[in-house]
Amino acid sequence: MVDEHRTPQTEPERVFPIPRPASGNDPRFTLGLLLDVKQVLVQHGYPMDQATGPDHLALKQALFRFLYASTDGGER
Repeated sequence: MVDEHRTPQTEPERVFPIPRPASGNDPRFTLGLLLDVKQVLVQHGYPMDQATGPDHLALKQALFRFLYASTDGGER
C-alpha cells in the first residue's frame, strides 16, 4: 500500500557492471584481488581457507560477472 502523502522511492541506479576494457584486460583484475576477496570471506567465517581449485575458479567467475558487463551488451 502506498501512502498518499509519500512518493514511492525509486531504486538507485546501479554502478556495476562496468564496461569491459576495450583491450579485454583490466590490470585491476588480478590474482591479488581474488586473494583479497578470499581473505575477507575467511574473516567473515566462510571456509574459503579450505577452498579447492574449482571453488577458486567459481569465485573468480562470479566476481568477473559482477564487475564487468557481458560483451553482448547485456547484463549477466
